[in-house]
Amino acid sequence: MRAIKILALICIAYLILLEVARVYFIMPFPGSQQKETIDFAYFLHNTILYFRIMGWAVLVLSGLLSLSSLSKPWKLVLAIGVVLYGVVFYLFNFRFLADKMFYQPENIVFHDLIKNKVEQSKLILGVTLNGEAKAYPIEIIGYHHQVRDSIGGLPVMVTYCTVCRTGRVFSPMVNGVPENFRLVGMDHFNAMFEDQTTKSWWRQATGEAITGTLTGRVLDEIPSEQMSLRAWLNLFPDSKILQPDSLFVEKYKKLEGFDLGTIDSHLLYKDSLSWMEKSWVVGVTVRDHSRAYDWNDLMKNKIINDTLGGTSLLLYLQPDSVSFNVWKRDTLEFSINNGKLQDRQTNSLWNTSGICVEGILTGNQLQKTQAYQEFWHSWRTFHPATTRYLLTK
Repeated sequence: MRAIKILALICIAYLILLEVARVYFIMPFPGSQQKETIDFAYFLHNTILYFRIMGWAVLVLSGLLSLSSLSKPWKLVLAIGVVLYGVVFYLFNFRFLADKMFYQPENIVFHDLIKNKVEQSKLILGVTLNGEAKAYPIEIIGYHHQVRDSIGGLPVMVTYCTVCRTGRVFSPMVNGVPENFRLVGMDHFNAMFEDQTTKSWWRQATGEAITGTLTGRVLDEIPSEQMSLRAWLNLFPDSKILQPDSLFVEKYKKLEGFDLGTIDSHLLYKDSLSWMEKSWVVGVTVRDHSRAYDWNDLMKNKIINDTLGGTSLLLYLQPDSVSFNVWKRDTLEFSINNGKLQDRQTNSLWNTSGICVEGILTGNQLQKTQAYQEFWHSWRTFHPATTRYLLTK
């Protein structure tokens, strides 16, 4: 009979560990994000009900067999164990799951410049499609992780992972049909979404399905730019701006300071040194060649002339010190002269839109290249073959 009592306690411990394990591998708990455990996490996520039923069955059976012989201390121990399991079950199914911590906006409202309530110093992800421009403040989408919208008549999925500092915009079309996604957790500190149809899990930083029936599929990315709202409105004065949802004002406050990296969070802060886990980099990929550029170098020099994958690039930090551009520069070399962007070959002057405004090249425009500002640990993880740009002294 003693063995049955011990079996009951083992079943309680098993059930508790089962609930913890399901969430542990897809949330940023200590040690949970460094290993390649996503397939196991996905298996457990989809089969946990069967493991629960086995545990519940053994627990009930052992309880019934030993009920008549249980002493008061044993009854108390088992009762405490069952209550503890109930608490763990509630926490790990209704509090610690990603979509129970970060909710989707209920009121998606856009205003033009006149009615806008978002400070123009705030960072945004900007998108233009079919002649329509929209701006999505990072401290808003950073809480929600995704905002579904349409731009220029096309559906878009605007995403952001604050732990990786990755902003990405995707087409939510899968097999020619708009798909719905929910935040399910994270892998290697990057947000993951689960599609409603196949329940596959998709990585936010790359748009790739990393486990499930659609493994290997990649969402089409839509070009986006990160800059201050003021810089964006200088480019697109008629842009619509996503406004804060009044239901989540307190949630947004927890991300105050994220834009500048001054937020008090070990997962979200900015490291002031270069090439540390939480250092900022600008990541660029050209024809399967990836390179990271130290944000501190860009802050110091304002521009970087480089060549990647056979393409000549210009990285330019705008005067506000938060907005940046990456352009193809062809054969031109650029420098900063009296605070102005100037090419060395013709001495022509260029503005923050990459348009030549003075000199023999007036009217020419540099072509944009997709680039991202993110944490070094993120870019390195999802671009394992990346190189680092190191300034020569």
